[in-house]
Amino acid sequence: MFEGPRSPRVGDGRDLYAYVLELEAAGVTPVAGADEAGRGACAGPLVAGAVVLAPGLRIEGLGDSKMLTARQRDRLYDEVTACALAWAVAVIPAAEVDRVGVQEANYRALREAVAGLGGLRPALALIDGFMVPAFGVPAQAVVKGDRLVACIAAASILAKVTHDRILAEMHEQWPVYGFAGHKGYATAVHQAALELHGPCPEHRLTYANVPARAVGDNGADGPGSHTGADASPPTQGDLLLDLTETQWGARR
Repeated sequence: MFEGPRSPRVGDGRDLYAYVLELEAAGVTPVAGADEAGRGACAGPLVAGAVVLAPGLRIEGLGDSKMLTARQRDRLYDEVTACALAWAVAVIPAAEVDRVGVQEANYRALREAVAGLGGLRPALALIDGFMVPAFGVPAQAVVKGDRLVACIAAASILAKVTHDRILAEMHEQWPVYGFAGHKGYATAVHQAALELHGPCPEHRLTYANVPARAVGDNGADGPGSHTGADASPPTQGDLLLDLTETQWGARR
């Protein structure tokens, strides 16, 4: 277990950058932040981001991705990827989430994102919310870390924007589900579409709310459509288009 400056907590008055500054003053550097997006969705991939910010760098408007507008997140995505010392994004396809389970998929995404930082091996990784077993580098969980630590907030931006862009592509291929609006989460609109059309190849078939109907019984046309109970979903790379560079951890 990591021992060092006290981890930040909601309401303790420290700003987003204070904790990493304290770690750096104690000789712990570089420090990476890691977070995920899409864990609770019943369709689409699970995505994790990892970021190492340059010492002294402050990014205007940086914060918890869930508290920001899509336009703000897009701006911050561009700034983080342009200014970070290192960044990476890992994408775990829906079929793999089904195969290994969402918890292991979540662990895997976070491990792969941090490993994707390449030659800049973190002295410590700060993970939003919970510890990850066999992480590969020293790590510490920070509860509500995307609200408290700048590098975790930056990682949450990368994960969320990448996830939502993939879901927007899925919407183009399977518009009947409304992926562009709910981003794969089980809203009433999404559930109604599932009941009417059945799952598409990007639904997580092990999730209880996904009807046990054959993949492809959904009216989808064009490349990537599948019919029959034995059909195999496309790989996530088939949906990434211009995001392929970030699929498994592009590094600046």
